[in-house]
Amino acid sequence: MFENRKSIAPLYEAMIAHNQSQPSSFHVPGHKSGLGVLDEAKPFLQAVMSIDYTEITGLDDLHHAEGAILEAEQLAADCFGAEETYFLVGGSTAGNLAMITSVCERGDLILVQRNVHKSVIHGLMLAGARAVFLSPAWDHETGTATGIHIEDVKLALRRYPEAKALLLTNPNYYGLGVDLRPFAQLMHEQDKLLLVDEAHGAHYGFHEEVPASALSSGADVVVQSTHKMLTAMTMGAMLHVKGPRIDRVAIKQRLAMLQSSSPSYPILASLDLARKRMHTEGKAWISRGLGVVKEFRALLNELKTFGYHSYDFPNVKDHGFSTADPFKVSIYDKTGTLSGSDLQDLLEACGCFVEMADARNVLLVFSPASSRDDVWRVYQALANINLDEQLQKKELLEPISNISILPPDTQISTPIAFDLRDLRKTGSNESYVSTVTIQDAIGKRSADMVIPYPPGIPYLYPGETITASVAEALEQLAMNGIRFQGTAFGQTQKLKIYT
Repeated sequence: MFENRKSIAPLYEAMIAHNQSQPSSFHVPGHKSGLGVLDEAKPFLQAVMSIDYTEITGLDDLHHAEGAILEAEQLAADCFGAEETYFLVGGSTAGNLAMITSVCERGDLILVQRNVHKSVIHGLMLAGARAVFLSPAWDHETGTATGIHIEDVKLALRRYPEAKALLLTNPNYYGLGVDLRPFAQLMHEQDKLLLVDEAHGAHYGFHEEVPASALSSGADVVVQSTHKMLTAMTMGAMLHVKGPRIDRVAIKQRLAMLQSSSPSYPILASLDLARKRMHTEGKAWISRGLGVVKEFRALLNELKTFGYHSYDFPNVKDHGFSTADPFKVSIYDKTGTLSGSDLQDLLEACGCFVEMADARNVLLVFSPASSRDDVWRVYQALANINLDEQLQKKELLEPISNISILPPDTQISTPIAFDLRDLRKTGSNESYVSTVTIQDAIGKRSADMVIPYPPGIPYLYPGETITASVAEALEQLAMNGIRFQGTAFGQTQKLKIYT
């Protein structure tokens, strides 16, 4: 059906055709196709603002797609292996919120991987759902949370047969993941849903050297940040559905509620174009990008004081993952002189801005669009850091782990109820919450959502009991310069607790 239409970009082409007709605008937005932009910004913004349209004749309506947007979404479904695809202009956040609230009603139970993005927790709050958290395994080489074990899912289903779905993050921020096929089979055998936050995996499934996609592995609903690893503009994402178990009417209703009634047409066009690239040259484009990453790894091997994490896949069962994204490269100082934050600061002083840092590592995110010039720049920066810090004169340490800064969890939690009504009480209501030191908070229930950012994965959820190990982990993160969202802890060393 779409074989002869892969090379078109229907929405983008409709926007360009409208622009070339030189129309007069008697509609919003007020900048009138970029004419109102300040002179100083014209070199940067005028071109994109010239096609910053709204729902005018010929350009369709995201919330009632019948024309160019509908065709663009249908082509995306064909490209990514879905039955239906919906364009998102609010990032994977909007997709996760819609996915959860379309599946869960108030009081419903869902199994959730513990190390999920904050948008998943917000979705649970909006739905008023209950979550049973399943703790991930840890990769002791990097100290990174990885995937959950299927045996824990089986046990959780026996304990909580009323669970409606399992929600997994795959891959995680570092690109580590699991084979989703056994999880899909297990859930479908019990007529339950597998929901996947695949924000970092929009490129999966297009090349034999990257992992299989969640859709090809049997997931029912998948959310992808098309802007993270492909070429869409920031906030451009997609929600894919496949199979008979998901209520598609509910998905559309939630998206209409959660997304702007004035969606960005440049973002929508960028989604259309990102799909076209993957449809027409996805494998070749990824191959080119893989060559760039391999060149970087080869160069990094020449700098004996810096290491990167590589994985021997026949022997990764103890790590809790079975797939890894080759475009994610986590590097560290083998001498132990520089923390992850130190290395981030030094790289940024050289003009190389990394995705994130943890206590030991910095995470470099390559994509198929990365260039060899970028590789040589970051390599030269690391070589200069090596000389400036005189790392070559220092002894290499034995491999160490970040595991000491990570809070241990029970493998399967008891059900935790999420409710927006609790959040309304956590502002300045001193009869309900108080602010105490981290040590005084031990044993109390957190009124904060404590989120080291990036990657945006909460260490504490509202209502969760603060343990001594969690308190120690947060103190170590703060000492290492990690920033926090959802709390003033990073500045005050204090937490809000329920009284």
